[in-house]
Amino acid sequence: MTGSVTLHDVARHAGVSLATASRALNGSANRVVGEKLRERVLRAAAELRYSPNAHAQAMARGRTDIVGLSLHDIADPYFSAVAAGVMREAGANGLLVTMASTQRRPGAETDYVGAFRRHWASVVIVVGSRTDDRAATDRLADELAAFEAEGGRAVAVSQPRLPVDTISIDNHGGARNLGEALHDLGHRRFAVLGGPGDLLTADERVAGFRDALTRRGGRLDPDHIVPGPFTRDGGYDAMHRLLDREPDVTCVFAVNDVMAVGAMAAMRDRGLEPATTMAVAGFDDIATLRDVNPGLTTVRIPLEEIGALAVRLALEDDVARPRVRRVGGEVVVRASTPRAPS
Repeated sequence: MTGSVTLHDVARHAGVSLATASRALNGSANRVVGEKLRERVLRAAAELRYSPNAHAQAMARGRTDIVGLSLHDIADPYFSAVAAGVMREAGANGLLVTMASTQRRPGAETDYVGAFRRHWASVVIVVGSRTDDRAATDRLADELAAFEAEGGRAVAVSQPRLPVDTISIDNHGGARNLGEALHDLGHRRFAVLGGPGDLLTADERVAGFRDALTRRGGRLDPDHIVPGPFTRDGGYDAMHRLLDREPDVTCVFAVNDVMAVGAMAAMRDRGLEPATTMAVAGFDDIATLRDVNPGLTTVRIPLEEIGALAVRLALEDDVARPRVRRVGGEVVVRASTPRAPS
């Protein structure tokens, strides 16, 4: 027989009811088929070369074997590294990942979570910083709560502002430790490429860096904080605007690595050599940095492991939720931030 075989055919061939055949092949949220009866149905399905209907399985179990992954920008190495960890761990658990990229469009996360919920995803993972838009955060929180109320499991890689398990990166502490390390290298005059003003991750990193300088008895000149998009081109443009001000600085901190890479390109376009003319540091330690010269000083975050951890948290049973797992970073000093001249 061919792919036209139906569940009715399998039930008839196995000598069982249609309901029993469905429970044996698709699973059931409420009733379990005995092992001998299940083997009989599976044998009949194999003999008839029957292919189960994924939609029917979802209806029977209440969920599909789908992990819905929402992130801001798959082209950004930060998000692609987290996605790689999600896919690795999901595959190890027999789950398929469906991914959606918001392109930082307001409201897109909520739309995607709603779509995952309507398609009976078993897990939803939302990766990306919160903004200062409280109403948008509340709408996303409501959608995630509805998803979990229907039996799904949700995890956020973000600030702990959503009613689900959350992996929270210590942005403030990482930037503070970086600032102290750069100060210890003799740098006293800093500038910051600060990212978008409404993005909490950027705010936390700027605040942590400023805190480090304050602890060391210094300060960060407000005129030396230049905002811009959280992208390579954002860093490139922000660095040009900083250089137009002819700042008296020896070290620039870009609040993520892709901005730092753009900043270094802008310096070269202005005839300045990174590290020689001005030190540059970033945050995240994305894989792309292996090909950046000079090597970029940064804060290393275990991005792939964070993605894998998100899946593991979602699959854990019999635990009190929501939980918050905090992940710290490690300062990695490279050639882009040599010791400042005396």
